Amino acid sequence: MPPHFHAKYGDEEVLVSIKDLEVLEGEMQNKQLKMVLGWAAFHQTELLENWELAVKKQDLFSIDPLR
Repeated sequence: MPPHFHAKYGDEEVLVSIKDLEVLEGEMQNKQLKMVLGWAAFHQTELLENWELAVKKQDLFSIDPLR
């Protein structure tokens, strides 16, 4: 899998590509998905940095949550 993150809302879950900000798998209501993608765009560099840490099995740092 390419660098990605998981986002959940209720019973819905999506896997989102960090580089392309596109849904790789799953479904989510449009309003919530737009919020997730906006958050990801704002934190894209941090998400990629955390991905690299995860690949190296190192501790991840916290990223401000979606509000």
